[in-house]
Amino acid sequence: MTEATIWVDADACPKLVREILCRAAERTRVPVTFVANQPLGLPRVPSVRMLVVSSGFDVADHAIVERAGAGDLVITSDIPLAAEVMAKGADALSARGEKFSHDTIRGQLNLRDFMDTMRSSVMVGGGPPPLGLSERNAFAKHLDRWLAHRRTA
Repeated sequence: MTEATIWVDADACPKLVREILCRAAERTRVPVTFVANQPLGLPRVPSVRMLVVSSGFDVADHAIVERAGAGDLVITSDIPLAAEVMAKGADALSARGEKFSHDTIRGQLNLRDFMDTMRSSVMVGGGPPPLGLSERNAFAKHLDRWLAHRRTA
């Protein structure tokens, strides 16, 4: 059995979340792999790795889906990526602290598709608001729960 790994869809991952993950990796020695199409400034922590993939649509997502497995945790705000890794038995958590669930992922995919249609018709614009304290705390809480469960499994 391989050790559970945290995979990070790092292209759009907020710096604050990257810092939380690096501190957790240093504290617990859990392997954390950041996947992006360009190198990130990451601290030198033995259990933190950087996987640089080529540029292109969903290249980082495909690399994560290929490598993530049951028991792993994937950090992403990409709902289709979350659905794919969950189908493989991994857990998925957004950088905003939302733990994706099998009960709600289909509805989230439908809402995402609807919002994409709205944005393409110029009826809705803009991105998400900046990461707030409540989102940061929710992220840290879910990460701590996953790490605690990993230690007891």
